[in-house]
Amino acid sequence: MEVPDLGPYADMDWPERQKQHASMITRLDGDTGKLLDLLESKGMADNTLVLFTSDNGPHREGGNDPDFNDSNGPLRGIKRDLYEGGVRVPLIARWPAGGTPKGETTDFVGAFWDFFPTFAELSGAPSPTGLDGVSLVPLLTGHPEKQAEHEYLYWEFHEGKATAQAVRMGDWKGVRLAPKGAVELYNLAEDVGEERDVAAEHPDVVREIEGILGAARTEHEVWPMKTAAE
Repeated sequence: MEVPDLGPYADMDWPERQKQHASMITRLDGDTGKLLDLLESKGMADNTLVLFTSDNGPHREGGNDPDFNDSNGPLRGIKRDLYEGGVRVPLIARWPAGGTPKGETTDFVGAFWDFFPTFAELSGAPSPTGLDGVSLVPLLTGHPEKQAEHEYLYWEFHEGKATAQAVRMGDWKGVRLAPKGAVELYNLAEDVGEERDVAAEHPDVVREIEGILGAARTEHEVWPMKTAAE
């Protein structure tokens, strides 16, 4: 929220924090353009892979109101939520010489942990075994038919009173807000806003997700599972 000036938003009839938020986004956009221009001036633009993304959805920090500009659109939740509004973000890729398709979109569902094996493959270095990520090189080089898919994606969050967990498995999304709590189940193909919990209608899917919630994590003293009572 700390910006040198409010830019084109100074005279807007908006709350001060929203002017700052918009100015920060505009500044980021402009500075990204400067980086791309620099690559162009060095003759490196076509052969440089540029990835632009975010580590979470919209936030309330600094007095920002995520609803003011409808920052999460139809998605439920914001930063620190495990609903789609907290964890789903876009990824923009640019790499003309590498064969990255121009102006195309993909419905591939990936995560930050895909970057490690991706960069390893691109650099010619061996990727460690046992990683949760998959290399995105086929997707980035215009060969989506060769792209490996995730069996599931798993998240957990510890900053609340209880450890929250979530699983994305195809179009299914399971959310458990406490280790011993019930699993909420959503069909993202039909309900991207996660408004209708269909767990009671699909007990078999819930059981599968419960198995993943128990097996996907590794116990660690720094990140112990905690219940609301703790």
